[in-house]
Amino acid sequence: MTSSRQDAWTQDEDLLLADLVLRYIRDGGTQLNAFEEVGRRLSRTAAACGFRWNSYVRKQYKAGIDLAKKQRKQLKAQHSTTERARAEAPPREVQSSSSDLTLRDVIHFLENLEITAENANDVVKLNVDLKRRVEGLERHIQRLEKEKHLLQNNLVVVEDDYKALIEIMERARKMVVLKEDEKSEKVKFQVDQTSKLKKIEK
Repeated sequence: MTSSRQDAWTQDEDLLLADLVLRYIRDGGTQLNAFEEVGRRLSRTAAACGFRWNSYVRKQYKAGIDLAKKQRKQLKAQHSTTERARAEAPPREVQSSSSDLTLRDVIHFLENLEITAENANDVVKLNVDLKRRVEGLERHIQRLEKEKHLLQNNLVVVEDDYKALIEIMERARKMVVLKEDEKSEKVKFQVDQTSKLKKIEK
């Protein structure tokens, strides 16, 4: 029984999901079967794999999906052509040597070779595009990391400046209070014989 996981998907898991789904599409299989296989490999449910594919991964592989569908169509056409050729071919006598080939065999071989070469070129182009994209994302992550460190350093400096400013303001406040206390202590009053207040300087 496939266990259910609730943790986030990693980049490697997304790549495995994309690889298997594209392979199933290319080979004429169903996406549901692909989700079940991915689920077995990653200990996730097929439903979770399907949701991840439809909500996120599929959008990243539009070119790959189109290519897989094209390859599936070519494989079907190739298979039907081969079957039709076999059905239309007249019965041949068994050759004494396996190295003897007919012109039809050579033509089929060259046709298959051409299709394989086209598919290989398409796959190479797709791989190059994906590598470029990964490299671009890695460079973007590095830039973000540098910006994060710079912001963290700036935050530390701002916090230190703020603390220093608070200390200066606190010292200034204490000095003002102290001076006011000194002034109030210097001035005294007394009542003279005429009942008038008289200021006495200390």
